[in-house]
Amino acid sequence: MIERSLVLLKPGAVQRSLMGRVISRFEDAGLKIVGSKMVWADKELSKKHYAEHVEKGFYPGLEDMITQGPVLAMVLEGIEAVALIRKMVGATEPKSAAPGTIRGDFAHTSYGWADQKKIGVKNLIHASATVEEAKTEVALWFTDAELHTYRTVHDLHILE
Repeated sequence: MIERSLVLLKPGAVQRSLMGRVISRFEDAGLKIVGSKMVWADKELSKKHYAEHVEKGFYPGLEDMITQGPVLAMVLEGIEAVALIRKMVGATEPKSAAPGTIRGDFAHTSYGWADQKKIGVKNLIHASATVEEAKTEVALWFTDAELHTYRTVHDLHILE
């Protein structure tokens, strides 16, 4: 039940100085950051991360977006973390994301806008969609030595 998930604060979130506000939401929910680093993704990492999209027409815009600036890559840990994080992040298309979610509160673009401009959807954040995807993505972005185990005050409430 304790899971780890990859979260990427994309260049748009970094450029807009939203990192602290987003991290606070995850920590307030009791999720633990067990790995964190700034990464300037290159085209090779983009192709590996978005492997299922490389052959799709929108991929060039996606690659341009993820490689345009640094990304804050994090591994978050908690009870059923993958589903919780996805709920907190909101719908992939920002205009469809509910108020109170990260995308719903901090982004407002749409697929139509991105297609018209021939850019990737600036939805601020990536979160692993499934437990299996999380394992693959965490291994792509982090080495075992970059991940940590420690106790927080939240652990006292959930583990005992």
